[in-house]
Amino acid sequence: QDKEKLEIRKLNDPPAAETVRDMIKYARNVIEEFRRAKHYKYILFNRFLDYFLPPSELLEICELSLDKMGAVFEDSNVYMLHMMYQAMGVCLYVQDWEGALRYGQKIIRPYSKHYPSYSLNVASMWLKLGRLYMALENRTAGVKALKRAIAIMEVAHGKDHPYISEIKKELEDH
Repeated sequence: QDKEKLEIRKLNDPPAAETVRDMIKYARNVIEEFRRAKHYKYILFNRFLDYFLPPSELLEICELSLDKMGAVFEDSNVYMLHMMYQAMGVCLYVQDWEGALRYGQKIIRPYSKHYPSYSLNVASMWLKLGRLYMALENRTAGVKALKRAIAIMEVAHGKDHPYISEIKKELEDH
């Protein structure tokens, strides 16, 4: 699946091998930089210092990186997915439910291709999407997404797992 995971955008004039190599290097660097920025923010915040990287700057890093990488990589490329996942996380942190949902919707299909059928990574994404849909009062889509998460988790964890019961109760309460 390496070819699918590292898919290059289909253009009339395909990028040169060197351009692709440079973009992979850029993607790895920006991902590492983002990890460091999150870690640095966490350390500073937990030491009660008054300076930390605001979420808006973290989201800006993600969006600028996605724009740059998107010129070469397809949305299903693992580097693009990683950055979209980070952007979704920042949106969730600042309670931008619509933004988080937009990123989650872009992520779910490639996740479903890249991961095994009963992957908890896919289940987790369906769970997030389901909760976002519910928060945004789209009950039909929310129920559908939560049921997909449950179906995967029942295979991965077993039907009697407490987490599954919790999600089913969540469905009943809505």
